[in-house]
Amino acid sequence: MNISDPIADMLTRIRNANTAKHDTVDVPVSKMKTAIADILVDEGYIEKYELVPDGNFQALRITLKYADNKNTRIISGLKKISKPGLRVYAGKNDVPKVLGGLGVAILSTNKGIVTDKEARKLGVGGEVLAYIW
Repeated sequence: MNISDPIADMLTRIRNANTAKHDTVDVPVSKMKTAIADILVDEGYIEKYELVPDGNFQALRITLKYADNKNTRIISGLKKISKPGLRVYAGKNDVPKVLGGLGVAILSTNKGIVTDKEARKLGVGGEVLAYIW
């Protein structure tokens, strides 16, 4: 199956599993998806991730995080910003804040995949991939 936007597919799988209150979700692995999963772990939105064999390929098994014995979801929302048909870029002075700093914007920069806070600290802009809150 050929997916035109693998990052949007990953975020949709996480959003759907989170809404259904699943413990884990499997996503086909790539370097960019692993970097995004690193950010989600560092920011506290997911518990952990690991590489698992999936037939001839590997998958990224993401363990979702909940509060109050699965009653409260940690991830309230996920939104893909830059799409294949409409790329969204932000300069170093225009890096977006999500919900006034309560959420996280994920950017693809020349320094790698970083959060909005790291991009401001590094003084770089880039493609705005997604918002998470």
